[in-house]
Amino acid sequence: MFGVNYTFDHDLFLALNFDGGPTVDRLMFAISGTPMWIPLYVLILWLIGRKYGWRNMVLFFVLMIAAIGLSDIVCGIFKANGLLGRYGLLGDFQPRWRPMFTPELEGLAITPDSLVALRKAGLPGDWAVHVPVKAATGHYGTVSAHAATVVSLAVFSGLAIRRRWFTVLITLCTLLICYSRIYLAKHFPMDIAWGTLVGTSLGCLAWLVFRKFARPTR
Repeated sequence: MFGVNYTFDHDLFLALNFDGGPTVDRLMFAISGTPMWIPLYVLILWLIGRKYGWRNMVLFFVLMIAAIGLSDIVCGIFKANGLLGRYGLLGDFQPRWRPMFTPELEGLAITPDSLVALRKAGLPGDWAVHVPVKAATGHYGTVSAHAATVVSLAVFSGLAIRRRWFTVLITLCTLLICYSRIYLAKHFPMDIAWGTLVGTSLGCLAWLVFRKFARPTR
């Protein structure tokens, strides 16, 4: 599954990635960041506290942090700078380069490291992949930690709150965040898909633990 040099999602990535200009670039950076979503996190905790009580809200918060943290760790395992890669425990495993550093997308016969230098220099040109200069960070995209963490939160909170309007809201927010990673050329669609799988699994696990240990409300 991982470490295979598959290219079947290249065309889909190119169809989704485009140059929206400075305004859209700034918007996607904001969507991809954390500060913009703080009101959503506060809303989730408020809804949990209202439905289950404030003591159970503390349990939910702890499990939420655990699910998000584990999602990030699991995704990091498959990156060269991840938990296992850092200590040389992945052997000859080669993670997948970010789209912005994938020469094949540009029709270039150079190494990804050479493309890294070109991207970070912000050289103008007829690039097939739109990459805001400030987005040229990191090297590898599989598995998307952004997708995994936001999906784990969406699944966990959605199962706990169970309100249609909230499910629609959290789903739209999740899709926006995942798309921003493609727009910023950080991830291929399959990187997002693997992250979604990780996040769904850990979000469901967090819900099962919460359901088991949450105190009954009066």
